[in-house]
Amino acid sequence: MSLTNTRTDTAPACLQLDGSPLSIEQVLAVAQRRCRVALSLEPAFRERISAGNRFLEQLLAEEGVIYGVTTGYGDSCTRAVPAEVLGELPQHLYTFHGCGLGRVLSAEASRAVVMVRLVSLCQGYSGVSWELLERLVWLLEQDVLPVIPEEGSVGASGDLTPLSYLAAVLCGEREVWVAGERRATAEVFAERGLTAYQLKPKEGLALMNGTAVMTALALQAFARTEYLARLSTRLTALSVYALDGNPYHFDETLFRAKPHPGQAQVAARLREDLHAPATPRNSPRLQDRYSTRCAPHVIGVVADALPFWRQLLETELNSANDNPLIDVEGGKVMHGGHFYGGHVAFVMDSLKQAVANLADLLDRQLAQLVDTRFSHGLPANLSGASAARAPLNHGYKAVQIGASAWTAEALKLTMPASVFSRSTECHNQDKVSMGTIAARDALRVLTLVEQVAAAVLHAVCQGVEQRSQLAGAAPLPVQLAAFVADCREQVAPLCEDRALESDLRHLCGLILQRHWSLYDAR
Repeated sequence: MSLTNTRTDTAPACLQLDGSPLSIEQVLAVAQRRCRVALSLEPAFRERISAGNRFLEQLLAEEGVIYGVTTGYGDSCTRAVPAEVLGELPQHLYTFHGCGLGRVLSAEASRAVVMVRLVSLCQGYSGVSWELLERLVWLLEQDVLPVIPEEGSVGASGDLTPLSYLAAVLCGEREVWVAGERRATAEVFAERGLTAYQLKPKEGLALMNGTAVMTALALQAFARTEYLARLSTRLTALSVYALDGNPYHFDETLFRAKPHPGQAQVAARLREDLHAPATPRNSPRLQDRYSTRCAPHVIGVVADALPFWRQLLETELNSANDNPLIDVEGGKVMHGGHFYGGHVAFVMDSLKQAVANLADLLDRQLAQLVDTRFSHGLPANLSGASAARAPLNHGYKAVQIGASAWTAEALKLTMPASVFSRSTECHNQDKVSMGTIAARDALRVLTLVEQVAAAVLHAVCQGVEQRSQLAGAAPLPVQLAAFVADCREQVAPLCEDRALESDLRHLCGLILQRHWSLYDAR
């Protein structure tokens, strides 16, 4: 794998695929159209792909029996398919799996699915043809994306139902996204002079019998989580200042006594944001409430888990995860269960619990900010109205209720999906991962947490400004002042009550786009 710029200086870089490992960020760059994709022209790579397909055809000619090529699928593997209709078998595989329901994946998620499946097939164990890889690259380059329903996968044998929509689109069927419009695939192919692809032996299985959907969604969830951990740290620093809190809770020596690396990193970022001086012999204000004092311990769980989650997800991404796999050098077909998405399910189940705790943390900080019993001199509900207008205005009262509702929903969704295995397909698939459901749950939790973060961001900027105007207030540290100034370019202060929905939606969009550069990526 290598990145090269094959167009003008302003064109996206091009990711050359040759079976080498890719990172989460590289896949997401393709999914977000910040990077193009091409197959490596190295002869060794092309030969590795072609050799697997040749071996499969040789085996078919010599022995005549290959699972999923000359037999039925799953529980039907003992049923031989007559030679005269073998060519129809892959079509039947994607056809009978065309029963997905629910909302459809976004264009970005669909692009990520195509990319993740392509990366897996480039490992050279799936017995597919070079032409199939070229077709997948064509979809990405032309931005012709399969319309994929979210629901219907149990996460083993992989994402069969959602991935059937990718296989069907390659064959000119079902629907695609083109320039934001949902259209019939056959129409779009005809306009672009492309004939429908004819799936070769095992290519239906190779496309569908893997973990591409759950992995693609998990990569998106990982990136959003990493950003939310940093944003939660910045919001905590702002809350500490607005609440006139104790900055010495984040003392470097204190965190050497409990040396979780991510937790210490969060504390260091808070010290940097707050410009906390050396801790005195005994703080004048002893102990703040847990939602600020223990913030490094809550956010630190995410920070410490991120490297482990990355390892599991990038291993899954760069794996061959269909069945059976082809060992050309050993001259054998290997039947196994690499389509099982247990690692992805575990990451998503643990991630959504850790992220929901960020919502709970931020919600508790907001509860302090709006309550005069705990806010140390801030106006009730952070209202910005004048004294004469104060009886009419309620500031962030409803926003805090909303944040509490979003937090409750996020916490409710932390039930692990992976423990709800269901025996399916005549008990052939009798233990399944539920990885795709776990990933979908995680993305929903992330959306709710981002909403809580948007609410706290709006409110804490107001609280910081109100604190800085009080007599005896410490100067607002430069880094926090610059951040608040940028936020004020996005949303205005709340003086008279106004409906804040549009402000909050705008902030949610900025969070999703990672608008603010927060700390560094270390």
